[in-house]
Amino acid sequence: MNSIKVKKPSKTKGIVTFLLIIVIIWASALNTDVSFQKLWDGLPNMGTLLNEMFPPDWSYFKSITEPMLATIRMAVLGTTFGGIVAIPVALLSSSNVVRIPVVYQIARFIMNLIRTIPELLLAALFVPIFGIGEIPGILAISVFSFGIIAKLFYEAIETIDPGPLEAMTAVGANKIQWIFFGVIPQVIAHYASFFLYSFEINIRAAAILGYVGAGGIGLFLNNALGFFQYDRVLSIIIYTFIVVVIVDAISNKIREKLL
Repeated sequence: MNSIKVKKPSKTKGIVTFLLIIVIIWASALNTDVSFQKLWDGLPNMGTLLNEMFPPDWSYFKSITEPMLATIRMAVLGTTFGGIVAIPVALLSSSNVVRIPVVYQIARFIMNLIRTIPELLLAALFVPIFGIGEIPGILAISVFSFGIIAKLFYEAIETIDPGPLEAMTAVGANKIQWIFFGVIPQVIAHYASFFLYSFEINIRAAAILGYVGAGGIGLFLNNALGFFQYDRVLSIIIYTFIVVVIVDAISNKIREKLL
């Protein structure tokens, strides 16, 4: 009986890939004027900044509690509005729900187009229209949440079990019944998980939208940096960190129960 010789995989492909990555990194650093020398020269300035930030201004926590609550409200409302609009678009984007290629391709194109716009740019566009305040931030977060949730939701819909749908079709169920009793029950837990995941992201995003006048804690952070009040900057960072950790912990627990 002839023995089968296993051919060792060629190392050429791995070496070429590694060299290509190195070249890309080197070219990127060269074109962005990045160097370890500049990083080393900037370390003393970083030490000076940290020295000015400590100790944080603990009394400032009282002043930023209301802006932090406003940031959370922005995230809640923005995620809710975006999540609601994402449901019909995700259904229209699913090829196993909508059998007409033109319809679901257009829905996917619109969804992907919206996903390419960062929330900070969206807020910068909404501020001149609605003025400085929380409304531009809520609208920016809504559009951003729509892109994330719609994308994840439609992918979940396309992986559902077709058995219940075929059975409902066989007994004469219409499209509305088909969606409400065949599709939604299979993906509702996933949708809730995507919603909470988006909310986690939006808490962080809402904290920096104040840089363009969208209200919330970001506005106070921008002011503190502008007046070189680095002890207050650290207080805002600590407060934001605590809120984000708490929100993430609660969200993770809920998502574990759902899935």
